[in-house]
Amino acid sequence: MQIGILSRNPKLYSTRRLVEAAEKKGYDIEVIDHLKCDIVIEQDNPTIYYQGRKLDYFDAIIPRIGASVTFYGAAVVRQFEMMDVVSAVHSQALVRSRDKLRSLQILASAGVGLPKTVFTNYSREVKKLIESVGGSPLIVKLLEGTQGYGVVLAPTKKAAESMIEAFHSMKARVIVQEFIEESKGADIRAFVVDGKVVGAMKRQGKEGEFRSNLHQGGSGSLIKLSKQERAVALTAAKAMGLPIAGVDMLQSSRGPLILEVNSSPGLEGIENTTGKDIASSVINYVAKTVDERKKSPSKRRKVKRNA
Repeated sequence: MQIGILSRNPKLYSTRRLVEAAEKKGYDIEVIDHLKCDIVIEQDNPTIYYQGRKLDYFDAIIPRIGASVTFYGAAVVRQFEMMDVVSAVHSQALVRSRDKLRSLQILASAGVGLPKTVFTNYSREVKKLIESVGGSPLIVKLLEGTQGYGVVLAPTKKAAESMIEAFHSMKARVIVQEFIEESKGADIRAFVVDGKVVGAMKRQGKEGEFRSNLHQGGSGSLIKLSKQERAVALTAAKAMGLPIAGVDMLQSSRGPLILEVNSSPGLEGIENTTGKDIASSVINYVAKTVDERKKSPSKRRKVKRNA
């Protein structure tokens, strides 16, 4: 089996671990920089070239697409799908997951708990915005933010008004979200693969920091999910159409509340915290999907129609 990992940096922990896990199982693995791929669009002959080579030999790809290059990265994934190559994450699900507003709407429709959230088209009714999420303190998030960047805590009503007005003046789109005080600067990351939670950790923000992201200096610890937390994580991943996902949630007085469902979750924090071989779980899922595709030609036709 030949697997391609779409990653801009082969030295990244997640990329290295996926390569190691695939090689350990005897699969041929290659890291491809998706930004250096050339897409050739032709009737009944979709093609991708990379460094002068035609990429027509992969059985599957594993997208590791950064948020800043979602548009082109998703186009490359979509082209592989048109070539009947199995993708660990479907291009449509990838694009959907990067749209914070759309993601929240999908999750709300799926019936999972969410922090109360408001989005407007640069509304001047800032005070009503603040009131609608329960007043201050509250969270202001840039729609394009990632890894904790572009997320701000407004401790007072006055501070919230100033922040929202400042973002609006810069034509920056934001969502306003209620602050879950009882979470105490911590959240849970559940790593889902093929309908199962294969690892979970609690991430705690450093002292004085409400953001729990490890990229922001937070720390991770092993946690056993409750039945409700596990069920919510699986429901959220399924609703987003993501067989591989990092589901982030808060523990609150009204149950688990989903913050985000990540389509390219990192492996370093979850593997180091849990001691589990998450990379092999991903490779096993990809291999299983390829085998199922080969046994069912109808699935191949379906992928082409949806591309």
